[in-house]
Amino acid sequence: MLILSRKPGETVVIDGRIRLKVIRVEGDVVKIGIDAPAEVSIHRQEVYDEIQRSNKEAAAPDQPVVPRILRKKKEENIENSLVGSK
Repeated sequence: MLILSRKPGETVVIDGRIRLKVIRVEGDVVKIGIDAPAEVSIHRQEVYDEIQRSNKEAAAPDQPVVPRILRKKKEENIENSLVGSK
């Protein structure tokens, strides 16, 4: 991990296309501005962690199978069409 000291108004450049600017310091809170291309996802750590957890949960193979309710109705329609054709 790289640790840098920056004062309000100073900027750090990442990969030549992402800029982190210290906007202000209020007590133990640092306000930063981030300028990055639209294709770069930026999240607070707790939001990123929740996205990852949700993705893993959604991809889990032990999800219950959703029953197909339409199957019986299709069979009834087939039977009705056979009865009508006699």
